Parts: sequence; C-alpha cells; structure tokens
Amino acid sequence: MKKLAIIGASYLQEPLIQKAKSLGIETHVFAWAADDVGEKSADFFYPLSITEKDAILEECRRIGINGICSIASDLAVGTVNYVADALGLVGNSLESSAISTNKHLMKEAFYSADVPTPVSRQVESADDIDISSLSYPIIVKPVDRSGSRGITELFSADGLAEAIERAKSYGFIKKALVEEFATGQEYSVECISWEGKHELLAVTRKYTTGTPNFIETGHIEPSGLDPDSAGRVRDVVFHALDSLKIRYGASHSELKIDDSGNIKIIEIGARGGGDCICSSLVELSTGIDFVKAVIDVALGVQPDTTLKYDKAAAIRYIMDRSDLDAYAVLKRDHPEYIVEADIPEDIEGAVTDSSSRHGYYIMQADSEEQLLLHMP
Repeated sequence: MKKLAIIGASYLQEPLIQKAKSLGIETHVFAWAADDVGEKSADFFYPLSITEKDAILEECRRIGINGICSIASDLAVGTVNYVADALGLVGNSLESSAISTNKHLMKEAFYSADVPTPVSRQVESADDIDISSLSYPIIVKPVDRSGSRGITELFSADGLAEAIERAKSYGFIKKALVEEFATGQEYSVECISWEGKHELLAVTRKYTTGTPNFIETGHIEPSGLDPDSAGRVRDVVFHALDSLKIRYGASHSELKIDDSGNIKIIEIGARGGGDCICSSLVELSTGIDFVKAVIDVALGVQPDTTLKYDKAAAIRYIMDRSDLDAYAVLKRDHPEYIVEADIPEDIEGAVTDSSSRHGYYIMQADSEEQLLLHMP
C-alpha cells in the first residue's frame, strides 16, 4: 500500500485525505493537535506543527512515505518541498519554495522575468518608504499570509503606519508589502504542473467585498473571458510559474484584467486554490479531478488533465442576511443546482477575513448564465 504524508489537518485538507483513502492510499497527517477533522479521518495522525520540518522529515523517513503534499495552504508548501527534497520524492526545489511563499521574493522574481505585476515595496515601518513617491490607492498586506488576512486599502498617507503594523501582526516574518492598487476584474487560475510543463485547468471569476479588506464572497467557473483574453492569461500565468521555478504540482494564480485588457499578476500560490476551488469547483466544471492530480504528482505519476465535460460551477459565501435570502430563493426555484451547502441558522459576528465567513453553498449547472443570477 502506498503511503502519503499530508501536511495540515484542517477542513482544507479533508478532501485530500478522503481522496487518498478512496484510492487505497494510507494517509499520514501532520499538524498541531487542535481537534481538527483531519486528526480523526487520517489513518495515522502526528501532533507536530506543520512548520516543524525536521521532526516531520524524520517521521516520514521512519514511515517510508511514497509522497508528500498539501492543498490550499501556503504555510505547508515549505515543509512539503523540504521533506520531498530530503527523501528524493517529487516536489519543487527549496528555492522555489522560498520565492513562492514570500510575496517580496515573488515580486522580485516577477520583476526579473518581466512578468506584469503591480509595483510594491517591502517595509518594516512607514519610515522605510518615501510617502511622496506613492501613487494612490495602495494596498498594504503581510509578506507571508493569504486568505485576505491583514489587508488594507489606503487612498492617502493617512493611516499608513497603522496599516503596516496591522499587516505585520498577521504575518510570521513581521514585514509588510506596500503595493500599488491594480484595477480591473479579478480572476484566479488553477494549474497543475508535471516536469515543468503546465496545464491550465480552470479560470475562475472572483467576487469580493471590495475596499478595504477584499474578502472573497464567491467564485464562478467558467470565468466569462473571451478566447483571446483566456489565451493571454494562460501565456502570462505560465511565464510567471516559470519565474517561480514551479515544476510540479498545483498552483493558484491571482490576477486582474483592466478595461484595456492589461493583465497584472497579483500573486501565485504553489498549491491548489482554497475556497473549495481546488477541492470542488474545478471538477464540477471540467470533470478533472484536481485533488487526485495533486496526489498523483506527489506519488510520481503524471496526472490526468483531460477535459471530461464543460459545465458551470460556483460557490457563494454567507456574509450577511442577504446571502441567506439568496439561498432561500435558489432552494425554492432551482434546488437542482445545489451540490453542497453549509448554511447557518443565524448570523453572529462580523466577517473580518475569509476564516470568519458564516457559511457557503456550492452550485453546478449546464451554463455560466444559469448561475450568474445567483452570485453576489
């Protein structure tokens, strides 16, 4: 029986655990003990923080794992590749890990490769940047976090120092990025890579709360891009993946396209997209089993990326009562669209980042037009 190490035990990794078990693969899950779902569903659970690389490496060596992976977690990327490199398993290089999990190093790689991306500066305080040189609006965010954590949009220098300190408080290395604000519609791009060749699986249109925190409120596939724009997106993303030296596994690229058609890469994660994009939407819209592809790559098997069908899939998050009302309408008029739902009986507390959203529902239909009416 093949043995797969999975880094992380939260609900984000549960689709990976369940998929591996359904394939007859023994699952060995590593995470800080927090009573998460993966602690119970894994064949074997090890209460080690996902940042304890050497301890996890020694345990994986003792177990004799055949592969190691994670989905939807930037923090896990470094450990996955560290263990894979030490044990001679499939993974990306340690250099790729460093530049794909640190937004400042990522930007430097983009600049060197002429990847179109917003200009940014890494800072520890407002004293590290010439305020007069900034073109507003700007975005201030942590160097090493995801999930809309610690993001602030500013339209002047007022509040810059506070925004930097807020961003640092959410990060691990206590630095922030001050970045020009890219205009346009936001999209994400899901890819799987094998031996340096990238396959684009899906382009997703993103919905957010907008200023000041840009928390995702929903995603839909297909994205509605015309063929020319989709082709240019593919070329830009593949070039950006090459600049980050991503050769294996999943990637989640975030970008914007302005009214003139200009593309700017915001950032790229060397992992599958969260918000159920990797675990549900890609397969619902294309028939491509993204989670299985991640496992296959980790085990040294070329993944199947053949398009099985062309449908539409979407997720809408419960942010406030209007989303509950929208779900009630959908359930009344088109219950056949509902694939999965986690609906609260009531709404308590404000949504401050993606982790504090109140619930969600996932939809599938034959066409994008059928689902657009049910998006935020």
